[in-house]
Amino acid sequence: MTTLLRGAVPSPRHRLAAATPHKVVVKPPTQFIVIPKQLSMWGNDTYGDCVSAEEAFAKACHVPEIFISQAEVIQWAKQNGFLNGADLISVLDAMETSGFTQSKSLCDDGPSTSVDWTNPEQLHSAISQGPVKIGIAADQLETVCNAAPLFPSNGWIARGFQADSNEDHCVSLCGYGTIGWLASELKTPVPSHVDRATLAYAMFTWSSIGIIDGASMRAITHEAWLRNPTTIIK
Repeated sequence: MTTLLRGAVPSPRHRLAAATPHKVVVKPPTQFIVIPKQLSMWGNDTYGDCVSAEEAFAKACHVPEIFISQAEVIQWAKQNGFLNGADLISVLDAMETSGFTQSKSLCDDGPSTSVDWTNPEQLHSAISQGPVKIGIAADQLETVCNAAPLFPSNGWIARGFQADSNEDHCVSLCGYGTIGWLASELKTPVPSHVDRATLAYAMFTWSSIGIIDGASMRAITHEAWLRNPTTIIK
């Protein structure tokens, strides 16, 4: 069984309240997904650095793809005090001013805005502009991933989650569409008892991208952020 660690803590409430909300300027496409060719645990099988690991995933979604090494993510998280626990906004702040170093370039984040994950149009707009960093409660998700026969390969499907207020993990939303369409993009079969027409999201965590239905995503999510732009290369 793959070791699955977490490491997120809730962002300070005053920072959440003061955050600039994402605005929908252009209607988002009907369906969208980004699937990087190379994924990694980025240290999250050894350390509670999920919030930093998600930043490396976001860089992998850049065009052209940027693969940040696991060693760089671990070193960056350690240097900034995020190796075994961090809130999302503190990591976003640090990435704006001193991001990952890769191939003699500095890969920073742009400024972040908050995203209303309960509003599909706003969430889809944000995802289509860059992966959306979210803080979640991960107990039910970990159960799904551990039960998936080929995990950590892409394509697990999460459904039927109940509300959980224990925010303890950071993941990324990199796509949306029906379960059937997302499954075809991820090249995974859909069980016969699953409604292929259900709206769902592509979610990165623990070196894999899977599918989570909209109701389950909302049941476990407690904050969401868009970096604009996702990556600034210096």
